[in-house]
Amino acid sequence: MFFKTVVIIVRFLFRILNGKTEIQNKEYIPKDTVFIIAAPHRSLLDPIFISFGVYPHVFSSMAKKELFKGKFTNWLLTHLNAFPVNRENPGPSALKQPVSILKEGKTSLLIFPTGSRHSAEIKGGTSSIAKLANVPILPVVYQGPLTFKDLLKRKKATVRFGQPIYLPKEKRISRDELAAYDELLGTTFRQLDQEIDPNFVYVAK
Repeated sequence: MFFKTVVIIVRFLFRILNGKTEIQNKEYIPKDTVFIIAAPHRSLLDPIFISFGVYPHVFSSMAKKELFKGKFTNWLLTHLNAFPVNRENPGPSALKQPVSILKEGKTSLLIFPTGSRHSAEIKGGTSSIAKLANVPILPVVYQGPLTFKDLLKRKKATVRFGQPIYLPKEKRISRDELAAYDELLGTTFRQLDQEIDPNFVYVAK
């Protein structure tokens, strides 16, 4: 598969440039189902290092529609299982398409609940997608180089997973309960960051 081949090649190149990525708590990755990978968005490198962590699992991801304008980038992103989303006006497809992908059961789904890499605020929606698709949410944080230039500095890169969050399947969940699950992600992200580095403070670049 194209996705796995790219991950193997890029992982090899990144290891030469930056050293081996430390993957923590990989045993928390669900084995018998697709799942939502939920992470704070801090860098354009986030999806790359997260792909190293979940490998050999394959995931789809949302990307702003502007990235699909060029022929090559459209081809590349499509073959890497990315799909366009209108950030200014998401519409029903922002829920429908991710749920459809997860229900197919072929790939997991990477979501950045913080939206922009310049924000730490948790946006709603991740728990709604998990509930509608009946899949668990796997929290993960990445700490390390934030730019491609930083890779040359060989700054340690760490990907740490948290325990998966399972929403109840049989009963309805209110909006307030869904919001509580989304807020739980924010708490979990902070906890995972502290477990990697008690002095960690994210500075947007």
